[in-house]
Amino acid sequence: MEDVVVISRSIVRPSRDVNQSKEIHLTPWDLFLLNLCYLQRGLLFAKPDPSFDLISRLKASLSVALDHFYPFAGRLVKTKNDDGTVSFLVNCDGSGVEFVHASALNIELSDVLQYSGSNDGLFPANGIKSYQGESNPLLMVQVTEMKDGVFIGFGYNHTVADDKSLWMFINAWSEICSKDTGGGSTTPMEIILPGWFLNGIHYPIRIPDPETKFTPITSTTSNLQQKVFHLTKENILKLKAKANSEAGSDDLALDKRTSSLQAVLGHMWRSTVRNSVINREEETHCRVPADMRLRLDPPLEKECFGNVCQTGIVTTTVEELLDQGLGWAALQINKMVGLQKNETFKAFAENWLKNDKNSVRFGSNSLVVTSSPWFKLYSNDFGWGKPITARAGPPYPNGRLVVFQGAEEGSLDLQVCLPSQVLVNLSKDVEFLEYVC
Repeated sequence: MEDVVVISRSIVRPSRDVNQSKEIHLTPWDLFLLNLCYLQRGLLFAKPDPSFDLISRLKASLSVALDHFYPFAGRLVKTKNDDGTVSFLVNCDGSGVEFVHASALNIELSDVLQYSGSNDGLFPANGIKSYQGESNPLLMVQVTEMKDGVFIGFGYNHTVADDKSLWMFINAWSEICSKDTGGGSTTPMEIILPGWFLNGIHYPIRIPDPETKFTPITSTTSNLQQKVFHLTKENILKLKAKANSEAGSDDLALDKRTSSLQAVLGHMWRSTVRNSVINREEETHCRVPADMRLRLDPPLEKECFGNVCQTGIVTTTVEELLDQGLGWAALQINKMVGLQKNETFKAFAENWLKNDKNSVRFGSNSLVVTSSPWFKLYSNDFGWGKPITARAGPPYPNGRLVVFQGAEEGSLDLQVCLPSQVLVNLSKDVEFLEYVC
């Protein structure tokens, strides 16, 4: 985005040095993500009053927030082993977070809301792979002052934290900034440490060097475009009722029925496949993340910081997905999510360690779901008002669907990346638009 001009770059460090001797070894679930680019999220705000000391206040409160979320202020350390493998750990040395202050006075709130032009320049970590966390901060923040608004973009290393951990951090930072009291009331968090999940694992884990072994993750589809679809609470409930009625699950126990989100995902999956040029005999996949904190045995703390997310995959043919209906699709997602338990989490790690230790790969014809409607986006008031909306930044792989809490209670925003022709087809699809704005 040529309209974005960087005013300054600086490093913000924790306000205290108490955690700088800590080292955290990466688990199989962390190492599996080394070849992914930094995940990027952002919040759009109206412009604060000129009297609000925006940058200095954000930086001072960020420093305090890093006292509690200190892994973000560390760096990856890569060790080369004698057998040609490498090992990684997080050194919580307080090296700090990159803070970018930028200006984009030609960009308006409406440009971001309507995707008028590229929004990539509003995000700070474009193109950085997670294994490059040795030489790059594990968290990068960009504050862009626009003509009539402010955009705060976050880029973070997925081997250190999942989306839930990022939003916990943002929630704490905004609370500290809004109070402007030094943030002493923020509750210290529990950090995920190795040793709780598998017996007999020796740390650090030895893996092939990601710079030479792993195949880059690239999208084979050109002409991709972004669009945000909105679902009202009323339409979400209609989709849920339809899915459960078709699946015959209305009379089942609550934990056996498809949820509102599963019904929405089933609708999006079927709609995108229906409007794509795919042979009916081909396979299609829906990848949905599950927070494993309370699914493990023994369970972790609900607010535990780290990367504790397992992605389940539903696989079927295009023919079966389209012919069986919404209720069937939502029920398959429901069953898959239900299978994400302590045993499957550990089985993944054991299999990954025994086999080629390769990185995550996305199959073709996939709907790749990320984020969650349960994350608290609109409570993030840094001191001048709540966000207007949330956005996800690059990379933009084909089929990625980022689920955000909507501004109205019970609503959803779905940021999807698809070929432009698929989006054109969706905009004319009466069945799809019956529930989606």
